[in-house]
Amino acid sequence: MDTGTDDPFVISAPHRELLDQVLDKWSLSVLNELCERPSRFNELRRAIPEVTQKSLTATLRRLERNGVVCRTVVSSRPVAVEYRITALGKTLRDPIDVLLGWVDEKLPAIEKARREFDDE
Repeated sequence: MDTGTDDPFVISAPHRELLDQVLDKWSLSVLNELCERPSRFNELRRAIPEVTQKSLTATLRRLERNGVVCRTVVSSRPVAVEYRITALGKTLRDPIDVLLGWVDEKLPAIEKARREFDDE
């Protein structure tokens, strides 16, 4: 793919790993929720009812490991954990919005291509 620069467009293993971890199905849903406000685990479960507890836990851990989400133990009884998007995580908003805009614009052509492929 030509990016319009002299540098070739290269997707290295670290690029793939990070994109896989922050752009997967559940990560996008979690980031969308946390962009609105910090949330406790069960609030996220209610906001994303399709996600299993195991998948949500794994997603939050990946996002935390990558510095996109932070986890804070709230001193209450019982002890609860709150998740919030970090400053680094907030910088994902614009690129994700661009990607979603592309999907909105191209989805009819993609759906047409899928139908044609499936009809063959």
